[in-house]
Amino acid sequence: MARTGHRLPRRVAATALLLAPAAGLLWVPWYADANPRLAGIPFFYWYQLAWVPGGGLCLLTAHLLTRSSRHRP
Repeated sequence: MARTGHRLPRRVAATALLLAPAAGLLWVPWYADANPRLAGIPFFYWYQLAWVPGGGLCLLTAHLLTRSSRHRP
C-alpha cells in the first residue's frame, strides 16, 4: 500500500485532466452565445474547436502523469 501512496496525487491530477474536456463541453449554456467573435466565428463554434487541441494536451499530460517509471524504454 505504501508503494502506491506517492502515485495518488498524480492519479487525481490525471483524472481531473481527463474530466476537464467533458465538463467544459457538456455544460452548453455556458458557451451557447455568438459573442465574442474570433475572426468572425461565433463563440459557440470556436470554443468547441479550441477544445480539440486542448483535449489532446489534457490526454498527453494525463498519460505522462500515469505512466510508470518501470515501463520507460
